Amino acid sequence: MFATATRNFVEEVDPGGLLIPVRSLNDVITLLTVVVRQKRFWFWQKPKHLPTDFTLNDILTGDTITPGVIETDFIKYNGTYGDNIQGTMDANFIHSNVNMEGKESSKLQSSFGSLKKDEVDVRKLLQDSKNRVLDMSHCLIQQTRKNRQVFSIVKERIVTCQPCCVIEEVQQTGQCAGTLSLCGPNSPKLSLKDNGSLSKDSNVTMEIPTNTTLAYALIELEVKHDGRYELCLMSNTKGGFEVDSPAGLQSVTDLASVLKNPEISRLRQELDGLRAHFQRLATLPSSIKSSLLQVITAVLEDRTALGALQSTLDRMLLDKNADVADVPLAHKENIQTVLDVLAESDKGSEESATVLSAVHLVTSALDELTTDCLAALRLCCSADVLKILDLLVKSITASEESPASGADPAALTEDILSSIEHLLASSKVTLRNDGDALRTEINHNPGNRPLIMCIALRGLYSLAHCL
Repeated sequence: MFATATRNFVEEVDPGGLLIPVRSLNDVITLLTVVVRQKRFWFWQKPKHLPTDFTLNDILTGDTITPGVIETDFIKYNGTYGDNIQGTMDANFIHSNVNMEGKESSKLQSSFGSLKKDEVDVRKLLQDSKNRVLDMSHCLIQQTRKNRQVFSIVKERIVTCQPCCVIEEVQQTGQCAGTLSLCGPNSPKLSLKDNGSLSKDSNVTMEIPTNTTLAYALIELEVKHDGRYELCLMSNTKGGFEVDSPAGLQSVTDLASVLKNPEISRLRQELDGLRAHFQRLATLPSSIKSSLLQVITAVLEDRTALGALQSTLDRMLLDKNADVADVPLAHKENIQTVLDVLAESDKGSEESATVLSAVHLVTSALDELTTDCLAALRLCCSADVLKILDLLVKSITASEESPASGADPAALTEDILSSIEHLLASSKVTLRNDGDALRTEINHNPGNRPLIMCIALRGLYSLAHCL
């Protein structure tokens, strides 16, 4: 709840900016808190920031630094986010029929009230940092340097001014009705009817105390061999630890700039390079693909669940640790299902792309999407709609503008078509409905957004169909 609320807040007040949402109430973040930028698996992923229990003063030699603090009023914020999902299914057989109907509505209300912004006086911090040296023997520096990660310090934070709350309301209802009739020359006339219903309501309120950090911004540090450091004041200047060769230092910072403005040919090239991962998913047995698609669709409903799954897969790729002890109880069942499927699928496999890496690729792309995009995508996870979305992906990567052949807009409901349009627009892709065909066009300066969306859609399609 809290992580979803802070992410929604940042998406509203600073989209594409420098603010980073706080993920947990356990993260105690003050000015000059040391935050580690973790190396990611895919170059297009946003950096993952891990707040530590230390401040800049804890890893400095000599006297402590007393930062100048500028405190200003920020905004008054109250946000309500919700969606409604409704679906029906009718199946008719020779002697039986089944009717199922389901409805779900959810609402997340974030009442943060008046907020303030605390900022470090960067000019004073710059002056105080002259000729200062970090303690290179400190365990945090040793561990971070070993993994070639990057140090940052908190320069700004958005803080609550009074007690506030986050409220989540979920309502789920379902009905199932069926009849079975047996009749024939050698059987008695028999008719069975069954009706069932299920309802589930939840209402959770989280009280948030005064002076809780909701979001923060960072300054990265460029650290020399001898412990001297420089503040990276410009957004295009990246931090890191000095290494033995200039090429090594460059490798820490170049990853994010590999594909800032991909053209169509480069987008197609990147997707072709990931073909083995999509093929690995598509060739799985139908039962396994169905289980994976069902779990992934389920976690799209909850940003926290998706984050928990992503963190678990990160650990597995790093150290093969599949322990779910730290996973919140509400998400353990879904995540354990994925782990069981991965253990069985990759057993004795000699494929260059494992199921683990393929699933991690897809969930990494999903984790980069905004909350409203995930809600739109959740409505599009049926096999028929995913097929149309894959046709649109092929249209996006076409060398020349062409309609998405086979994507008939008349086959889509108005709600689904609106969801697809929103999904593409948020990824800097324009969808045009010409009446009998759908066309796509990448907007100017799209960044990595079209690539991320295409990976997510191609991955889900691979689980629903054979490539």
